[in-house]
Parts: sequence; C-alpha cells; structure tokens
Amino acid sequence: MFIVFAPAVIMSGKAAGQIRVFAQVDSKRDIYVGENFTYQIIIDGENKPGQVDLTPLAKYNPQSTGNRDISQTSISIINGRTTQKIIKRYIMSYSLTADQAERIQLPQVGVTISGRTYRTNPVEVNILKPGTTDNLDLEVTLSQQRCYVGQPIIMTTKFYISTDIGDFQFNIPAFNSDAFYVEDPDVSNRQVKEYRLRTGMSVFVSQYRVVHKGKDSILLSFSKVLIPKYSGQIQIESTTVSADVAVGRVRSRDRFFDDFFGSRKKYKRFMVSSIPLALTVLPLPKEDKPHQFYGLVGRYTISAFATPTKVNVGDPITLTIKIGGGKYLKPVQWPALEQVPELAANFKVPSQKASPTIENGSKVFTQTIRANNNKVAAIPSIPLAFFDPDKGRYVVAKTEPIKLDVAPTKILTNADLEGRDFAPVNKEVEAIKKGLSANYKGLDALKNMGFSPLAAVVSPGYAVLWAVPLAALVLSSLIKLFAYTSPEKTALKRRRQACGKAVRQLKKITSAGPQQQNELLVSIMRQYIGERFDRTAGSLTADDCHEIIVDVTQDTQTADKYKETIAGCEAGRYAAAEVNIDPAKVKEVIKLVRTIEKKSKK
Repeated sequence: MFIVFAPAVIMSGKAAGQIRVFAQVDSKRDIYVGENFTYQIIIDGENKPGQVDLTPLAKYNPQSTGNRDISQTSISIINGRTTQKIIKRYIMSYSLTADQAERIQLPQVGVTISGRTYRTNPVEVNILKPGTTDNLDLEVTLSQQRCYVGQPIIMTTKFYISTDIGDFQFNIPAFNSDAFYVEDPDVSNRQVKEYRLRTGMSVFVSQYRVVHKGKDSILLSFSKVLIPKYSGQIQIESTTVSADVAVGRVRSRDRFFDDFFGSRKKYKRFMVSSIPLALTVLPLPKEDKPHQFYGLVGRYTISAFATPTKVNVGDPITLTIKIGGGKYLKPVQWPALEQVPELAANFKVPSQKASPTIENGSKVFTQTIRANNNKVAAIPSIPLAFFDPDKGRYVVAKTEPIKLDVAPTKILTNADLEGRDFAPVNKEVEAIKKGLSANYKGLDALKNMGFSPLAAVVSPGYAVLWAVPLAALVLSSLIKLFAYTSPEKTALKRRRQACGKAVRQLKKITSAGPQQQNELLVSIMRQYIGERFDRTAGSLTADDCHEIIVDVTQDTQTADKYKETIAGCEAGRYAAAEVNIDPAKVKEVIKLVRTIEKKSKK
C-alpha cells in the first residue's frame, strides 16, 4: 500500500506547494490619516482570483479597486530543445483608510483558492498625521436635514484653496456608506470637469474664483444625490481633503541649474476636514399605501399619447408614456401596463420592453399595443403611485384616457384580390380562310425532312442546341454540390461561430471610448444569445436573455449574472451613474459566455 500511495502523496504535496499567497502595501509614498492607500494580495501559482475574507480589515473600510492577471509565458530554445516556462500570478487590489496616526499592523487575511484556504502575511504600515493650515477650507452641506426613505437629497462639497497646492485627495465616507444610493445630479453647466476620486467614483467639478474669509481663493465645488435606504438618524462622517501645499523652495547642488531653471518648490502634506452631519430619515407611512407604489418619493407627473388613433382590430398602436416632475429619474420604473385591468382585457401588450430614454427632463417609455376587439373606445388611464413629501401622503397620478376609433378587421374575398373591374376576355379565334398562295410541281420540290439522331449529334447546328444546356446543367450541378448552403447549414454555422465571435469582439471593447463601451457590451451580449439560440438579437431584453439561458443550461446563477450585467450597462446609458467597463468586467463577461456555450452543448 505504501508503494502505491506514496507517489500520489508526494505529487499532491508538490501541487499544493505551487500556490503562494502574500500581501503588501504600496510604500512608495507617505500614508496619512484619512487617505486611501493600496493593499494588494498577490497569488503566485494561479491566474484567477480567490475568495477573500476581508473581515479582519473591516475597521479600515476595504474597497475593491480591481484585479489584474500578470501571468507571463516565456519560451527558450537551447541546443535545439524548446522549453516553455509559465509564471502564473494574480493581483487583487483594495483601498484602505486609517483614521488614526500610528504604526499599525494589518492582520492576516484568508484567501480561498480551489477549495483550499491560504493566509497572507501581516503588513506593518506607518500612518502619519498631516498638518493643518488656514489656506485650505472645506464645507459640506445637505439640501435637507430631514427627509423620507427613498427621497433624494443633494450633498454639496466646497473646497476653498488660498495657496499653491500640488496633488490633493478627497475622502468622502458618505459615498461608500451602505445607508445611501448615490447618483449624479442633472449637470447642465458645460464648464464642469470630470474628476475621478481614488475610489473610482467620478464627480463633476465646477471651478470659480471667489473671496473666502477675506482671501482670494479658488473654489472647487461638486454635488451628489444621496437617496436614503432606511429610516432613522444617520450620522454622516466628516469629509476630508489632504493636499500637498507649497511651503518653500529647495535648491539643488548645481547653482547653474537653479539660476537657469529656478529652484524646485517644497511641498508638505496638509489636511482639512468638514464638520460631521446628521440626517433624520422618516419612514413611509403604512396606511393608505396604494398597491401600485414601488418606492418613488418626490413629486412626479405622468402623461401619454398614442399614434395612430384610427385603426383596425390587431393593428399596432405606438403608446408613449412620459414621467417627469423630478430631476432624479433613475428610480422610475416601467409602468405596469399588464396590471391595468381595462388595458389587459382589451389590448395585447407584449412582454418585451424597450429601454427607456431621457428627453427634456422626462423619462420616456415606448410600447406597441394592439386592440383585440372593435368595442374598444379608448386607451384607459395609466396610474403612477408615489409619496409626496410636501403633502406627507401618497398620491396616484394618472394619464388622460386616449380616444380610439377601432374598426373590425375586413375579411378579403377573391373579388377583393382580383379587383372590381375584373372581367374575363372572350374572343373568338378567327380562322384563316386563305390557303397557300402558290403550288409547285416536280421532284425538285421534294426534300427529305426525316429526323436522324445520329445526324443531329454530328450536325454543328444541332450540337449548339444540345451542348449549351448540357454544359449549363453540369456547371450548375457542380456549383450546387460544392457551394450550395441550405438555411439549416447557415444557421448551424452561425450557432457554432457565435461564441468565438463574441469573445473576439469583447476583447476589443476596451479600445472604444468610455461613452460607447456600455452600448457595445450590451450589443455583443445580445448578439451572442441571438445567434447562438436563433433569436432576433435586437429585440432581446435582459429578462429574455435570462429565460433563454435558464431554459437551455438550467444554470440560474449564470443567467442572473448575465441579466444583471445587461441591466446595469443599460442603466449606465440613460442614468447619470457611470458604469465602468474595465478589463476585469470584460473577462467576467467572456467567462459567462464560455460557461453558457459549454453548458448548452451538454
């Protein structure tokens, strides 16, 4: 038994020893209180992420900043012998923040890879306390101190600069809080510039010259929309900004260099903080809540129109619904047309829904409906339920009924198809009464008109008649044999190539502009499902893709991820919140496509 199992034990021990996990902190620069610093977990011997237990780092508010596969492959040829060396390495990066100036030791973290848990090494980090100065000031305000659950409020940050500064960094705990949904307000000012925070979130900054506390200053200002998730007293921690402030100049050893180029500025790290804020969030009342209510808080309007309004039974009617009244339309959902009794009873409403658009401050929904009987007189009112915080009660707004003129469908007869003016044409055949104009006598007028097959084959005139059609027949047969493709073969080829085509397109998506990446990703994902499962890609929604994947693969988890990715990218196109398409996101979608391809072949 020892002889049999000893090699297996040795091999398993060697395989397990191939993976090594360790941690490190970017120590190229000083780390100050309240600033984000990078904590990396390096996995040697594997090129895929592990499951990290961040519980030991919870007090430092860990936030993922992305993963990278930095594996390398090298090939060497020595004395005609080719050797391939593969180095697998994967980096998982996180952003941490410390709130006290001290030397800390980041504890070990568990990382599970292929069912086995590895532990990182502890890492020592020296947290420095930045200086303070009157030349920097920070103000953070809320548009309201009291609101309801789900009611959008505006948080405005103003950073005043009265001196020469270098690099600066915002730390805004409210943006990472589980208490809020965060989105961008309506930015109509063209002078704003996009600024990306260290956490990856973008803000749109306005810059002004102002006088602040008697000093000429530069004001950097931006706002975000916070939507409370739950009721209660929410404490909003202080926002901080750390900046490199010029405190003097440093001369180099070369006086000629200083005289010609000037001495370099000397910078020192300073920090400024805002005062903490408190927000009272009230719960929504339970009484008188309409059944159509799904969480909208604010003041909204709803309107609708249809075209055409004079139709036959079964003709398509384009119904357009506009919901406005508020600046923050991200929470607005598709109106539940199937829950309107009169609409569901008298109209055919497809389950497929097009993505909404934003036009002139309104969210626009478009749907095609069809009347199923000629007794329909109007499209009924469509309700929109929301909670009005000014009135302190629920409100149900409704569209005006849209009058219709629906005629019964006309049944076509043969007469309709032929036309009313159709009449048969009967003409008598006129017989030729005259005979031959002349008669000839003698044997010279006789000619042998008998037909001989052999003579037809040899005769040049007959050869053209039978050779050309025969050659055309042979050529067409060859073309059909070697080049003809049936619809079934075309569809099979399209299904086989769908996965490879999608993967190639996904790998090129990062070369597109940031504003086009969301649309390209959704288009590729829809195209893959359409070509792989013989569906029309342009009409597929996130729900359609989910149903198709579940029916074919029985993999609910993969279907959920596929649906969430499409829905998230579609939201990124029409909402203010940005959805970043980074290489890790592209790899995740490629993995989903290959998983679907693999399971659909079983």
